[in-house]
Amino acid sequence: MLQELSPLPPDGFVVAIDKPIGWTSFQVVNKLKWHLKRTFGLKKIKIGHAGTLDPLATGLLLVCVGKATKRIEVLQNGIKEYSGTMVLGATTPCFDLEQAVDVLYPTDQIDEQRIEETRRLFVGEIEQVPPIFSAVKIGGQRAYISARDGQAAEIAPKRVTVYNFDITGYRPATDPHPQLQQPPASVPLKSTATSKEPQLYRNPQGYVPEGLPQVDFHITCSKGTYIRSIARDFGIALDSGAFLASLRRERIGDYHVSQAIALDDIEQILSPDNTGFFNRSTL
Repeated sequence: MLQELSPLPPDGFVVAIDKPIGWTSFQVVNKLKWHLKRTFGLKKIKIGHAGTLDPLATGLLLVCVGKATKRIEVLQNGIKEYSGTMVLGATTPCFDLEQAVDVLYPTDQIDEQRIEETRRLFVGEIEQVPPIFSAVKIGGQRAYISARDGQAAEIAPKRVTVYNFDITGYRPATDPHPQLQQPPASVPLKSTATSKEPQLYRNPQGYVPEGLPQVDFHITCSKGTYIRSIARDFGIALDSGAFLASLRRERIGDYHVSQAIALDDIEQILSPDNTGFFNRSTL
């Protein structure tokens, strides 16, 4: 609990973080927890986040501190907005760039009209199966743990709502006969995370093969929507394949990523000298 003499607001507060690539949500929470305990002389502090972001995703992560942790469920139920890029004509086992491309598919049948027709299929209430490489619990255990141990896991489909799904960019294929390639020796993924927590993403590839078509998108959706699953199903609907190349969360309820702070700035912003921040962030 927050100490009585702490300058932190007694009712708690919410910190909007712009999560960088390569960090788990758990690592972000731990960094804030360590900083607040050290800076404000706290022995114990309640802290948690309102909605996991995959390590390869960036953007808005809400961290609730003190009594604000009671609002986590309410915040998690807020409408989400994401932007990102799907690569068509290929798949990965995890539907994103945690693992390398394993299968290539034809893309001759794909054009802007077909993409627009397919987009419409994903607006409204839809049924989707969460990825096996996800934090969904199966028998009390996170699905990604079983998946990384090579165990087959069956996940029940669930219904979610996509309020808006806009295609914001399309780049056709530049290679009519792409080949499976080995990812380069050095990948452009950098993480400064130092937590001893086992990485959810043990070997991110961070590599998109050349020549495949790409689609940029913006999605507004309900709680529990997996954008990686939308990418997988989008490829299937195109009689091809698809995976998620990048993802950024822009909004949760009334919070927008434009209000978020970078991890590198937390020591300056979350300080006893900046009481105005806590006044603005108190629920």
